[in-house]
Amino acid sequence: MMGATAKGQANAIAALLILAGLVAIGTAWGFELIGGYAPCKLCLEQRVPYYIGLPLALASLYLSLKGRSGLAALGFVLVAAVFAYGGGLGVYQSGAEWGFWAGPSDCGGGAAAPASAADMLSALQTTRVVSCTEASWRFLGLSFAGWNAFVSGGLAVLGLIAALLSLKARKARVA
Repeated sequence: MMGATAKGQANAIAALLILAGLVAIGTAWGFELIGGYAPCKLCLEQRVPYYIGLPLALASLYLSLKGRSGLAALGFVLVAAVFAYGGGLGVYQSGAEWGFWAGPSDCGGGAAAPASAADMLSALQTTRVVSCTEASWRFLGLSFAGWNAFVSGGLAVLGLIAALLSLKARKARVA
């Protein structure tokens, strides 16, 4: 019975991780597509852990549901590592925004260059260069990067909790 409880808890934590991650990446897309906030190059890089971590979390949840607690635990550890990396990117950009350290020297807009010389003048008039070292928005003192660091850190912790609970479920099943 203890194994079933740990497995159920691991699955609930994994579902929470997936839901929270979807809300976070959906919010980022919303600010961009609806709110008109253009992401910088580093902002776009901070989305990659969501694109990797969420499908991996879903696969790990599937493994857990199928009784493969050991593999699920490994998957959740990988999920935690991916989101810890994403949190580190957020901390790096936040520190650069606050002037604690220099940001990347190649960080501008996330858009591609114009395809032709004729389009260049038009692009110069409409393109807004976004710096990785200037926060375009803050809420409760945190920028987009700061919120990403906070959320990614939380998702990493949830991944570790799901991994530990999966191991506990595996041990209980084996015993």
